[in-house]
Amino acid sequence: MKVTIGKDGLKESFQKEFPETTKCHKCNGTARIAFVAHEGYPEPEGYVCDLHENDGPGGYWLHDACCVAVYFCKECFEAIALWNQG
Repeated sequence: MKVTIGKDGLKESFQKEFPETTKCHKCNGTARIAFVAHEGYPEPEGYVCDLHENDGPGGYWLHDACCVAVYFCKECFEAIALWNQG
């Protein structure tokens, strides 16, 4: 998995570029980018999607490689994650 620190990681996405900030789900404050983890660099022996079955309601799981952007709220320090799949 490739991990990119800060704003340089925002473009490390399978879909639309991640935002520089996002709203905190705990206090509605502003959460700022910390890092982005992007599966597939280098070619992994396994993927997060292989950890569990995707069984639908009550058992949803990833169906492909993923990218996860991690943010920390500047008000309450809650960790926030946004993600997408290939």
